[in-house]
Amino acid sequence: METTSNNNESLYERQQSTSTSGMFNEHPGYSRMFAPNKLTLGIFLPIKFYTGHMDDLKGQADIVEMIDQQNFAAIWVRDVPLFDPNFGDAGQVFDPFVYLAYLAAMTKHVSLATGSIIFTLRHPIDLAKSASSIDVLSGGRLILGIASGDRAIEFPAYGIDANHRDVRFRNSVDFFRNLIRHKRPSILSPLGQVDGVDMLPKPATGDIPLIVTGSSRQSVDWIAEHSDGWLTYPGATADASGPQKLSKMIDSWRKKIPGGIFKPHMTNEWIDLVEDPDYPRTPIRGGYILRTGRKGLIELLEEWQAVGVNHAALGIQFSSRPPADVIQELAEEVLPLFPSHVGHNPLHTKW
Repeated sequence: METTSNNNESLYERQQSTSTSGMFNEHPGYSRMFAPNKLTLGIFLPIKFYTGHMDDLKGQADIVEMIDQQNFAAIWVRDVPLFDPNFGDAGQVFDPFVYLAYLAAMTKHVSLATGSIIFTLRHPIDLAKSASSIDVLSGGRLILGIASGDRAIEFPAYGIDANHRDVRFRNSVDFFRNLIRHKRPSILSPLGQVDGVDMLPKPATGDIPLIVTGSSRQSVDWIAEHSDGWLTYPGATADASGPQKLSKMIDSWRKKIPGGIFKPHMTNEWIDLVEDPDYPRTPIRGGYILRTGRKGLIELLEEWQAVGVNHAALGIQFSSRPPADVIQELAEEVLPLFPSHVGHNPLHTKW
């Protein structure tokens, strides 16, 4: 059952009816990251993976401040509620909303992105409250990547049927949007009923971009109609064959977007950026990581931009060099070719 609302037109709806170049032109985080036919750069956290000790994460906020000062478009955090040793990846360990609030207070401009919040595991009221709070506290810098979840151990822990997470995901998206967009929404949903009350605060600009990750068990048609953007895996990155396949997928998706409005596409890659600028693009660890010099990375980013990718999130967790050195080289040699957009300045943040 879909949720419903009987309230006045929201900022999002006004923007959608008056703009063909994007639905979030007034959103600082969105306008910094996305524009048609252009690609910007972000950095995935953690800078170093958790290996059993919290000390692994020390100093990361200093690097985030550096990323902000060097004018990267975004930082990205992940949502890993429970650490499964068999999965071998704890994400950035901290709760993504709490951590983004901490990082928002330490930065001024960089967009704050999630890749991705598991929308099936949390109730949409809690999601809306946390996301809107961070968006307001950061001055409208939140980009909410969302997913249906892929770690089997999490669903029984939450008492949720993993087999029906496709339906729960759609219901959560609808419930969430009604809460953040409307005053005193009237909602009737399998996830709950809301009537006569409101959810505060509302987002800084009236809405928060929802970026669907992968398929999230949805059809491409649904993603084209209901997402505010799409984050997908890049495929092969060692040569042009991967970007060529990515091009077909992006083109097929964009043809399905109602009204032909612009919606951004994003992808990501874990890189080991070596000192030799001419080191060729070389897949390592079964293709999970790309080892390359900066010329090879620039070549890949140019290929992505040419096929319609609007933002590249780079993970440097596997780098053989100190993180600060990698960030500095990216800032000096790569970022000028893929600059962040001027966009709108963050709104009031002196709370």
